[in-house]
Amino acid sequence: MTPLAALPSPSTAVWQLGPVPLRAYALCIILGIVVACVVTERRLRQRGVAPGAVLDIAVWAVPTGIIGARIYHVITSPEKYFGADGQPLKAFAIWEGGLGIWGAVAGGALGAWIAARQLGIPFAVVADALAPGLPLAQAVGRFGNWFNNELYGGRTSLPWGLEVHVMDPDNPGHALRDDAGNPILQPGLYHPTFLYEALWNIGVAALVLVLDRKLRLGKGRAFALYVMGYTAGRFWIELMRTDEANHILGLRLNVWTAALVFLGALIYFLRVRGPREYLIPVGTPATPVPPSGGDVSQVDLSAREAGPRAVAPEGYRVVSEEQFRAYQETGAVPDEPTETTPEDETEVDGTAVADPDDRAESDDRAEPDDRAEPDDRAEPDDRAEPDDRAEPDDRAGAAGARPADRDS
Repeated sequence: MTPLAALPSPSTAVWQLGPVPLRAYALCIILGIVVACVVTERRLRQRGVAPGAVLDIAVWAVPTGIIGARIYHVITSPEKYFGADGQPLKAFAIWEGGLGIWGAVAGGALGAWIAARQLGIPFAVVADALAPGLPLAQAVGRFGNWFNNELYGGRTSLPWGLEVHVMDPDNPGHALRDDAGNPILQPGLYHPTFLYEALWNIGVAALVLVLDRKLRLGKGRAFALYVMGYTAGRFWIELMRTDEANHILGLRLNVWTAALVFLGALIYFLRVRGPREYLIPVGTPATPVPPSGGDVSQVDLSAREAGPRAVAPEGYRVVSEEQFRAYQETGAVPDEPTETTPEDETEVDGTAVADPDDRAESDDRAEPDDRAEPDDRAEPDDRAEPDDRAEPDDRAGAAGARPADRDS
């Protein structure tokens, strides 16, 4: 039976701009990164991070993510590079395709962690801010597979079945053509697994945004929610794919990976508790943080027009949501919580001074041993005894005391 409708596929995935090839796969990845950065930047500002921090994070996270994605692909498909007919140097040919999302997330997380430490931002805040942006980036990136006519599923007669071209091995990025110059199609239609995953990822992003707003997730739990949502979808979509892959116990390797990562994220989500973290700058003042839901672009323009460019803060302090809202409204930095030790409490109670180091220690004061002891004072025996004193009969009366006796 001939299907009534079908999804077409592009016959070209590479365009030449002079000597420079423009690859659709790379453009989709770049566009996905831009989408993730825009979403993450907005969410970071809502939590108190200074404008532009996402660019500092991306400088580390994007390269390490690409490296991690390539390493995962090479490790899980070694026969293509180190097998009997493999070409080891092809392992570095990223432009020919072959990136694993699991390695991308792991490598990107490492880069983001390094950047977060340099900026003084808790890594959990960065991860939670990235949680809805990352699946949106993956959704955009999946259209690169559509241009490449790859990673499709099995045969189907559904109206949204995908037409797949036979790609020319001697002219990468272009469909093989017949004698009339028409692109050649694979027989039949196929499940558009790239589209299934793209739509699923958009749903995951919406789920994270809704639950994060409702539950006020913190401590990395929003990111764990993203991981659970993505891996749940990847599990069943991976079962539909028919491209070459290594198998373990009859299942594709990525099916096992999705299941294990899902369990790890679920355990983290259930065990970790804590309020959402908000940040205020420490050290050099940063650009004032706009209220949640405000127009970020307008705040940036007004800040630039008002004066010189703001300098990034030295770091950040984690505060409660109430303290952060008060800081937004008044600009007053909340007092830091003070911790007192038993030693501090004893000295304060005993001396009622600010700091033990700023006052004379008790050892510097006159101790009882340094004072005149009772033994050093005139003893009663050394004083004039009653017998040695002038008896009443021998001394003058009170009225007859001589001045010379008082002066001597």
